[in-house]
Amino acid sequence: MSVDVRAVTESDFPGWLLALQTGFLRPPRVPDELVADRLANADLARTQGAFDGDRIVATFRSFRQEVSTVGGGSLTADAITQVTVSPTHRRQGLLSRMMSSDLAVAKERGDAIATLIAAEYPIYGRYGFGPASWTTEWSVDVRRAGLDPRRTGRPDDGGRIDLADGEEIRKIGPEVYRRLAGVRAGITDRTTRGWELGTGLGYQLDPWTEPFYAVYRSESGEVDGYVAYTADDKWDDAKQPVNTASVRDLIAVTPAAERALWQYVCSIDWITTVRSGYRAPDELLPLLLPDPRAAKTLTYVDMLWVRVLDVVRVLESRTYPVEGSLVLDLRDGDGLAGGRYRLDASPAGASCVRTTDSADLAFDVAELGTLAFGDESAVRLARLGRADELTPGAAARADLLFRTPLRPFSPDIF
Repeated sequence: MSVDVRAVTESDFPGWLLALQTGFLRPPRVPDELVADRLANADLARTQGAFDGDRIVATFRSFRQEVSTVGGGSLTADAITQVTVSPTHRRQGLLSRMMSSDLAVAKERGDAIATLIAAEYPIYGRYGFGPASWTTEWSVDVRRAGLDPRRTGRPDDGGRIDLADGEEIRKIGPEVYRRLAGVRAGITDRTTRGWELGTGLGYQLDPWTEPFYAVYRSESGEVDGYVAYTADDKWDDAKQPVNTASVRDLIAVTPAAERALWQYVCSIDWITTVRSGYRAPDELLPLLLPDPRAAKTLTYVDMLWVRVLDVVRVLESRTYPVEGSLVLDLRDGDGLAGGRYRLDASPAGASCVRTTDSADLAFDVAELGTLAFGDESAVRLARLGRADELTPGAAARADLLFRTPLRPFSPDIF
């Protein structure tokens, strides 16, 4: 029997959730509360299923998203999530059918990019996605970090740390998060529902543990950051504390806030280990410690993947540190964004137009996804054989235009 790919209906939705649970190796059951919660927050027109008879054997969903660009702008994205194929139907082209349909609609709708968090690295490059941001997690051995044992956790810059609760974070967090998007590329927006789920409201798929919250206020009283963290309760045989603080969320708009919040977390009594959670790779944390080797890298992995749909909007939406021009020849096997484009950029602004001029650099559209947010090097892509330098020095010129002082950061998995 052929497999039909289409948008799901309300009556299909419990079966779609069952297929999703199966694909993610979660217990294959869908409580009524889960169905009601997810259905109330799903756009069924953007929720695809692959039907083998009456059974759904693959899932795919997208939603509207805003992503910050270099310089504080933003792009509208087609955010792709909950992609699964049941083990009985692998390698039958079901993902390709769903992806092709979704990207075509996104292009027609006017989305500038598509985004996703890749569960497996090798899958999405063939659809034109490239990793635009990376993330790091550290484990800090507080006892070996060389911190002053008399440390108080209070900021030394005139600011202050105050304990808070989820209700306060829901009030002050969105503005702090928006400010972060103004200084870091790759920040995906958080909806009201996202803030609620992140602070324990609504239906939780996994058991919820209420975290501790702490807010940093500058000397002027402005909220410049906050942290949410949990702690275990472990003691060794000598009745010495060996507790771990696990950071769930730390948003800091200023370096002072970043320093103060990490100092606070590393100064909590009975905490001997701090797990940082997913952080920007250029986070200050390791070098804040007298002995940075006390921060062991647990994870360094790709995070946000970007598929460019509108080259002009993507390249004109960001800022550039120097003046320069490049002609890019983009290969796109799906025909969504390929062609030759001339970028004329300066600190005052940028113009990108289609052109017939000779190209300086040529590469697949997936590589533009890695370059546009400033995290990848065109020189490195050329050395890897993933970019063709057609004009001598063009890759170095691209790096001067595209690279950024702060690496992109994508705090949320979606």
